[in-house]
Amino acid sequence: MMNLLFLTYQGDMAGSTNSIAYLTQGLAERGHQVYIGCRKESLLYGMLENSRVHLIPMEFKGKLDRQNMRQIRDAVRRYNIQIINAQSSKDRYTSIFARWLYRLPVKIVHTRRQNPESIGGWLQNTFYVKGTDKIVVISDGLKNTFIKKGIPAEHLEVLYNGMHPMRFKLHQPERTELLRKNFKLAPSSQVIGFVGRKKNQEQLLEALAYLPEEVIVLFVGIEEKDLLPYLQKITPRQRIIFAGQVPPDDVINFYPLFNVNVLASTMDGFGLVLLEAMGMGVPVIGTDFPGINDVIQDGQSGLLFEDGNARDLAEKINRVLNDEALMIKLITNGKERALKTFSIENTIQAYEQFFSRLIQQGV
Repeated sequence: MMNLLFLTYQGDMAGSTNSIAYLTQGLAERGHQVYIGCRKESLLYGMLENSRVHLIPMEFKGKLDRQNMRQIRDAVRRYNIQIINAQSSKDRYTSIFARWLYRLPVKIVHTRRQNPESIGGWLQNTFYVKGTDKIVVISDGLKNTFIKKGIPAEHLEVLYNGMHPMRFKLHQPERTELLRKNFKLAPSSQVIGFVGRKKNQEQLLEALAYLPEEVIVLFVGIEEKDLLPYLQKITPRQRIIFAGQVPPDDVINFYPLFNVNVLASTMDGFGLVLLEAMGMGVPVIGTDFPGINDVIQDGQSGLLFEDGNARDLAEKINRVLNDEALMIKLITNGKERALKTFSIENTIQAYEQFFSRLIQQGV
């Protein structure tokens, strides 16, 4: 049995929140003592309240927050924590400083889920490498990105995200039909879906210039005001629907509305929404970018397009919408990849083995 402390100052509406919830619950159900330090008002806190995961309310006021460092110190000492797994930028700093300041006999692991914006300088790289025992990245593509930015390959561990089968059981067909009615979507409508916060949705809008007028775009997770300047610039001919922010458990009901799901992001280190779409039987198209191309096998479980190439994206969308054999192939292979290759059980087992090896190495 291991004593594990996860930290995150985020934990709100994002794919990473689901990933952390799945992982911590899975490890707790395997008999490990799992604690998580997060904001009491966060979505993650509410998701885990009735689980076997022990919740520790924490505040994260900044990277140099001494109060948070003391909270980490107290948790490590009280619960005999063996490994701290910090998930976001503020707690990555406070976890390292807490160990140094209070000489805590604990291993520190950082998990990186997105292409880094704040790493690459010699000083910060040295801080992260000296301050941690390992840095976990969630795809091979992300590992290569970190290596290029100066993190030693031997300090990186690739552990993929996983999809929980319970996620798909949240689907309520009657809710999907109500959405279809509310959005005035006919059974014959060709709908391009895009699920996510601000993640290069402009690439899809630009591709509309090369797509038929009758296609419909449905954005889930973003407001019209977030793209209004670009919409006014290009004045698309197609109908565009903005569903806005959607509760995490309701997102799954939107996928059956899509004929194809697009993720035009260059910030995701993996792309959990792609697995959700694939598991729901929706063909996917993503940016040929590190992390995304770990999830999508081009031409097999989805299609990849060249980043910044609107014509290429439009061509891939047209192929899926007009080639029934290709669509069936992508749906079949996508489902298998989402439910088997990237299952949450594989992820939990990989983390369990990784943490165990790290503890055996001693402090």
